Amino acid sequence: MSLRMTFNMVMTTAMAIGLAMAWFMTARISAQEAKGAVLAEAVAIMEAADAVRHYTSLQVQPLLETQMHAQFLPQSVPFFAVQQTMDKLTERSPGYLFRMPTTNPTNPADRPADWEAKIIEQLASDAKLKEMVVERSEAGRDLLSYAQPIRVESETCLVCHSTPQTAPATLIDIYGPANGFGWKVGDTIGAKIVSVSQEVPRARARKSLVEIMMGLSGVFAVMLLVLNVLLHFSIIRPVRRLSQLADEVSLGNMAVPEFPASPSGEIGSLALSFNRMRRSLVTAMGMLGD
Repeated sequence: MSLRMTFNMVMTTAMAIGLAMAWFMTARISAQEAKGAVLAEAVAIMEAADAVRHYTSLQVQPLLETQMHAQFLPQSVPFFAVQQTMDKLTERSPGYLFRMPTTNPTNPADRPADWEAKIIEQLASDAKLKEMVVERSEAGRDLLSYAQPIRVESETCLVCHSTPQTAPATLIDIYGPANGFGWKVGDTIGAKIVSVSQEVPRARARKSLVEIMMGLSGVFAVMLLVLNVLLHFSIIRPVRRLSQLADEVSLGNMAVPEFPASPSGEIGSLALSFNRMRRSLVTAMGMLGD
């Protein structure tokens, strides 16, 4: 086996092991960073929802207060405005879902699923708990859900949700007196939940991983090429030339020139030794001829 082939086999094996280690480490880091990025987006969606809620509460609700005596307008309810806005947003991003389930909702459509009820229960059990991240499977999909509690923070909410007797009559006409009452200030009555398909962070992780590995493979390929060029000009070519000169001398051709070499480096030392041997043979042959 030639020196070049041996060298390339060793270097290729070493690079393959290095790439495998890099793949393993980068895959974990990419997955963590992608999940962190998705959580950051979920937080941004939650902050957007809060902005819509505050805007509706401060700007829209007062404008519709008079009309509410004649007809209940759900558009004046901050959480209704949030859900409608987020539904439009998530229509354009199918991997995301925004929900605001409550344990005792006015609208039955807002009742929590079993997994949402568990989140609400856990948030209600700890008043200091401000957020939760839950990973689960549903319909063959792995989902990541980011949740924040919905707590009754002021008496304003109790206008519609304390008792049926104090609630607007127009609200009772639409939803009835059975649901959405008995709330108290400080109660955790639901949760805001952004759910994201795990395929979203996984796709991002795969994309990042492929890009990084392609970059590393390119670097290794360039390194191997440069090392092969260096090997050829610094070792293989000088050694071949020395081998040819040694063959000529061994066959009795003393007219071959000395090998030009610098005194530094292993190849230079080998060339100097060859030149000394050649001169010694020339001298010895000359003495024998005399």
